[in-house]
Amino acid sequence: MNPKRKQRLVIVLGVLVAVASATGLITFALRENINLFFTPTEIAEGKAPLERRIRVGGLVVPGSVKRGEELEVSFDLTDNAQQITVRYAGILPDLFREGQGIIAHGKLIGGTLVEADEVLAKHDENYVPPEVQEAIEKAGHPKKQG
Repeated sequence: MNPKRKQRLVIVLGVLVAVASATGLITFALRENINLFFTPTEIAEGKAPLERRIRVGGLVVPGSVKRGEELEVSFDLTDNAQQITVRYAGILPDLFREGQGIIAHGKLIGGTLVEADEVLAKHDENYVPPEVQEAIEKAGHPKKQG
């Protein structure tokens, strides 16, 4: 192998190693920021990872909202097939109420308990987040007519 060809090979291999390293570092850094969406049924079936940030969406079960000390609140969330409990410490959105669609961001603690650090409520009485509506339809319940 002549020296010029050897030099090109070293440069190409160096670039490939640099690109592979950069891709690995970016993937590792972004892995912590990816919030996958899960339904209560998927969580109950064990498909959601424990102790990792997730998003869970569904309808707040009527009669399930329990307020604790200070700003602590817990409520059940359903996709009309299964239900899970969400625990949240903070100020709930003004539009939060029983029977409405919400999305909670947080970590799954145990089998069916989500420790949320953010709760997002729907926009009006007819709005259901697309992911939640899809989950409700998958569970065999018809689309709400508004």
